[in-house]
Amino acid sequence: MPSFFERLEARVNKIDSLLCLGLDPHPQDLHEQTPQALHDFCLRLLEKTGDQVAAVKPNSAFFEAFGAQGISVLKEVIRAVPDDILVILDAKRGDIASTAQAYAQAAFRQIGADAITASPYLGYDSIEPFLEQPGKGVFMLCKTSNPGSKDLQDMLVSSPGGTDILLYEHVARLAQSWNINNNLGVVVGATHPEALTRVRAAAPDLWFLTPGVGAQGGNLESALRAGLRPDGLGMLIPVSRAISRAADPQKAASELRQAINQERKNITSAPSLFSTHDLHLNMLADMLLESGCVKFGQFTLKSGLQSPIYIDLRQLVGYPKVLSEVANAYLPILQSLAFDRLAALPYTALPIAAVVSLQGSWPMVYPRKEVKEYGTRAQIEGVYKSGEKVAVIDD
Repeated sequence: MPSFFERLEARVNKIDSLLCLGLDPHPQDLHEQTPQALHDFCLRLLEKTGDQVAAVKPNSAFFEAFGAQGISVLKEVIRAVPDDILVILDAKRGDIASTAQAYAQAAFRQIGADAITASPYLGYDSIEPFLEQPGKGVFMLCKTSNPGSKDLQDMLVSSPGGTDILLYEHVARLAQSWNINNNLGVVVGATHPEALTRVRAAAPDLWFLTPGVGAQGGNLESALRAGLRPDGLGMLIPVSRAISRAADPQKAASELRQAINQERKNITSAPSLFSTHDLHLNMLADMLLESGCVKFGQFTLKSGLQSPIYIDLRQLVGYPKVLSEVANAYLPILQSLAFDRLAALPYTALPIAAVVSLQGSWPMVYPRKEVKEYGTRAQIEGVYKSGEKVAVIDD
């Protein structure tokens, strides 16, 4: 039996579309609050947009709100979806293994979905029952599109390599390693292009379900540039209200599909954009600009030269997240060198070197004594007073 993502890619290639129709029948979208109105709303959208979409994503909550009759409508809607269009049940399940097994049976056998969204925060045994279903798929919550996602998903955690990474990056790495049957993807919101860049670096092979384009304010171009794989695949873009509330849903879906494909063409024609290192540096440059560390104007430098750009890294201490990213940029360079200690030239480089020391587990030259004593780069670079080699971080 083909895997879930083999089936999805077959559909994507057949109609040349990464668009996913989100079926989120909000109460205000129904002409009356009845299961029949719910049914009619969904089938009307399917009829008008089915030829434009690779998948359909019904949100279980809006059907469950109608009780048992709503679940019946959900099953009817899924049965009405053509066989080659994949159905992703947006239910965000997550529980202990025995309960997850029951959820998997309900989603795949009773309701008839092809895939489901699930929470990873109970660990692998809560995801495994969904992954064991032949031909079915899972999109694991990684970095969700809502503003409150930062409360937990942006927390710093220690990686097995000893460096600090964001929690959602750790989730992405887990998903990459758990995807042994080509049936596990991740949910990463289009409202977080930086997160898309990071997750793509952590999980280069996975498919992303990327909500947030349209009503939530996610930028389609930024999302695709950050998240697409080099083959122009790897992302499904679910859109709900921007289609369902359009005067002409068929036209809205067609225009979205065309916009996605045009951007795919632009991106894949410039392979250099897919360098993970370049993407990270571009992201870091944006963060330095937004934090005020990079300024534009007319500046007189210490050398007396005039410059239209001034970089003031002293401000990094007020932006811990940006400081952490600056330190991360040093790691691949330093890991290629042979040295025993770090040293920082006072005073701007001291906080940067301190964070690099924490992330790379390298001891530092004690700044108030040794660096003051040895003074300049020429005096401390290369050999420490004990004979140890020193890597010097400048500002």
